[in-house]
Amino acid sequence: MSDLSAREFVADFFESFTREVVAGGDAEAVVDRYYTPDIEQVADGVTLDRQRLIDHLRPVRKNVVSCKYDVHEAIRTADRLAARFTIHAETRRGRTISTEVYLFGELAPDGRIRRTTQATRDVSAS
Repeated sequence: MSDLSAREFVADFFESFTREVVAGGDAEAVVDRYYTPDIEQVADGVTLDRQRLIDHLRPVRKNVVSCKYDVHEAIRTADRLAARFTIHAETRRGRTISTEVYLFGELAPDGRIRRTTQATRDVSAS
């Protein structure tokens, strides 16, 4: 487990991941640096495995130019993570979309994410 606080870990993880996604490059390699091969990400009832997560990066790359993460709360143990944070995504059309995320996850020993369950809500207007 790194020496980062839970909030720092969450911010660093998602900011680094998003920066690599937006920068382009091999989507499979980017996903594999941050997620285990058996990743299962459930967001608002939609389940993504590794391939679906890789496929999801195409529209993200097409539409997003940058993201900022505000981590409001986070708790981390060696293999568990819980966090509430807001993603502020700037799109190529100049719009900012803000999404609040409630995340519960499981971490591999190397710090990659193995599973997450997330609920989100659009807070762009607030």
